[in-house]
Order: sequence, then C-alpha cells, then structure tokens
Amino acid sequence: MLVENSRVYAYLWNKYRPVILKLMSAASSEPQEYRLFPHEFQSLNPRQKGGYAFTLETFRGAALNDIRKSPVALDLLQILQQSRRAVELMQEATYELSMDKNFVLRVNRKEEIPEGEDS
Repeated sequence: MLVENSRVYAYLWNKYRPVILKLMSAASSEPQEYRLFPHEFQSLNPRQKGGYAFTLETFRGAALNDIRKSPVALDLLQILQQSRRAVELMQEATYELSMDKNFVLRVNRKEEIPEGEDS
C-alpha cells in the first residue's frame, strides 16, 4: 500500500481548511495555534501508532522541507494547493505549519522573501 498517495487525511484537512486559512491570515501579526482532535486522525488510520506530528515549511505552494514520509503533511499541502486563498498567501511569504504529538496545529508566517533573494 502506498501511504504517500493514499490521501487518507485529505478529507479531514479539507474540513479544517477554513480554520487553517484564518490561522494563516492571522499569522501575519503573530503565530497562531489551534487544537485538533486526536480521534479524528486516529479513526482515519487506526494502524498508525503515533507519528502524526510534522513540520511543513511552504513557499509558493511547494514544500521547502522533506515531508515525503509524513502522509499527514502531504495531504495538508495538497489541500492548501487547491485553495486559491492559501496559494495567494504562500506567494507572499513562507509559512511553517506544524502539528505536535498533542495535535496542536501551529501556523507561523516567516519573513517575506525579498524578490531576487529566493533560492
């Protein structure tokens, strides 16, 4: 079974997309956090013991860090890429979205990357 392509968590991230977009917008003034429900993730993939925590750094709609081993992060990125507003926000600045083992989602907008200095 290809976990990377399963999109197990896409439905859940799509459900939370409006909240995530609000967090991304509000992160321009200060980092944001939102507590998610562990049972929602665990019911989607009961065989996955732990391992839900991730960090996703994104800019211009792409991951800046390696998330290939995190289906949770991969599905989140895919949902963000389908949102016009999220794509607009990711064009403006780098975002760090992370979820810890307690299912607290944190959204941090990093400094805007000046034109010509992005790698």
